[in-house]
Amino acid sequence: MFRSTFLYLGIFTIFVSVFSLFNILFCYYFDNLINIQVYFGCLLVSLFLGIIFIFYNKKFLNVKINFFEKLFLVISGFFYFPLLISMPYYLSIYDISFINSYFEAISGFTSTGFTILENVKEIDEPLLIWRSGSQWLGGLYFLYSLFLLSESSKIKIKNIYIDYEGVNLSEIKNQYTKVLLIYFLLTALILILLTYSGIRLFEGFNLSLTIISAGGFIPTNLLSEIVRSENQKLILSFSMLIPFFNLYLIYNIISGARSLTNNKEDLYLLILLLFTLITTYIFFSNTFGFSSILFAVLSSLSNIGLGFDNQFSNLSFLFLILVIIGGSSFSTSSGLKYIKLYTLFKFSLKEIYLLVKPLYVSSNTLFLSKYKIKDEEINIYFLSIVFFISSLFILSGILSLEQINFKDSLTLSILTITNTVNSNNYNLGEFYFLDINIISKISLMLFMVIGRVELLGFLILIKKFFFK
Repeated sequence: MFRSTFLYLGIFTIFVSVFSLFNILFCYYFDNLINIQVYFGCLLVSLFLGIIFIFYNKKFLNVKINFFEKLFLVISGFFYFPLLISMPYYLSIYDISFINSYFEAISGFTSTGFTILENVKEIDEPLLIWRSGSQWLGGLYFLYSLFLLSESSKIKIKNIYIDYEGVNLSEIKNQYTKVLLIYFLLTALILILLTYSGIRLFEGFNLSLTIISAGGFIPTNLLSEIVRSENQKLILSFSMLIPFFNLYLIYNIISGARSLTNNKEDLYLLILLLFTLITTYIFFSNTFGFSSILFAVLSSLSNIGLGFDNQFSNLSFLFLILVIIGGSSFSTSSGLKYIKLYTLFKFSLKEIYLLVKPLYVSSNTLFLSKYKIKDEEINIYFLSIVFFISSLFILSGILSLEQINFKDSLTLSILTITNTVNSNNYNLGEFYFLDINIISKISLMLFMVIGRVELLGFLILIKKFFFK
């Protein structure tokens, strides 16, 4: 059992090897060889493990894996790959402890963006690229995970109509290749836009790796040190639309698949975005400029969380709500996802109306869609919200033991579970993770992964192993 899991982990381990090789080349490019032996070590270890996993499990290439194996694969990957990614931090000259190295690696791989580095400017360029690259890899792994864990292809993942129950590697490799290609091209598009705006190539490259993965790492201490003009801020804002919408949206538009039905969730998100922007601008235009509001709204909705020096103390609650909503179901953003909340809202209204008029016949279809919502999907969505709220209280309770006040612990819990970086948008820009104790760090790491997989997935796996 779970032998095929190691095959999948081995294949993705090769991606870590490739990034290690790239960082070796970056060391020579920047003429910074001080940590080059670390990347050679990571290259050898990841390459060795990848080959071992693939060689000894290649006979399981066409073996179908069940739901529990898929769930175990996804969850174990979010703990296994950060171990490899943490090596350059731990073995570097910066004297970073193992727990802090692993914290930085999990924060990167889950595209959260919490950092233990107090002065990013002191870090050499190759390690900064490795740091941003960990988010790029994590975003790609998350997209691949969606293929394995999504039971309904039409409401959770659109435009990918394959049988997810009992798939094997050979059946989905074409879709994986397509996702990798689109993901890479969208990253290149963001880099082109940022470079065109006047942002330095090195900083733009790091930001492009971060933005496409909906992450929060930046190659400097403050974002204002990179983005200085209003034009750059606007271009960076619109770049954050890419991880917000469905990964296939631009591909569908270019390929001619302009059907409204195929992009219905993106239409819902666009309506939500416009409504939020217009409403916020009407009430707060005298306090904040349009570009600042646009950036903060898009940063929160896409679960990136980056912010400037503006203090949005009056709007922090609104931005936290947007963080919880998240983006499209097949995007690198986290959160509960707007489609879930909209579906539950529609279902709740229907149930209330049936209490008033029991003979009323209502439709279970979504707006501008012919697809009917299934009862089991409603139950899963409801459980997701229940476990989301439970996770918030558990994590905020643990953080309160750190003597963090309740408001900050609850805010930090929301950001952790939605994989969103702390910033001035949420009045947590000055929070330092290096100073918190080991228990709090371990709890944050666990819930960063829970934010990607959801607590329900962990409970299902625990039940499988311990309560057969």
